[in-house]
Amino acid sequence: QVQLVESGGGLVQPGGSLRLSCAASGLTFRSYTMAWFRQAPGKEREFVAAFNRNNNNLYYTDSVKGRFTMSRDNAKNAVYLQMNNLKPEDTGVYYCAAGRPILSALRESNMYNYWGQGTQVTISS
Repeated sequence: QVQLVESGGGLVQPGGSLRLSCAASGLTFRSYTMAWFRQAPGKEREFVAAFNRNNNNLYYTDSVKGRFTMSRDNAKNAVYLQMNNLKPEDTGVYYCAAGRPILSALRESNMYNYWGQGTQVTISS
């Protein structure tokens, strides 16, 4: 049984930092592209970052480039999302996902087979 478990969310002030973690089990971790998505209240789920399994490259949505850093530890079956200089618009539920999308579909949520339960991130003063 595949499980993805996120942790590390919370309430921080604008300009603050958080580090999200996602622990995976029940899958051949190295063979999956891992990604982070987020969903703000009343909005659709959106792509944040991904670590492509084929080329080991990282991909980010434009709004987080230079502020967020995704990393992957195959030995621990885990991925992380370091989020710096957080803004109110970063507020939402952050989800970890695993899948095998082709490169052109890396940002498509329906290309991912497995999802975590999500962790709430709230940026507010």
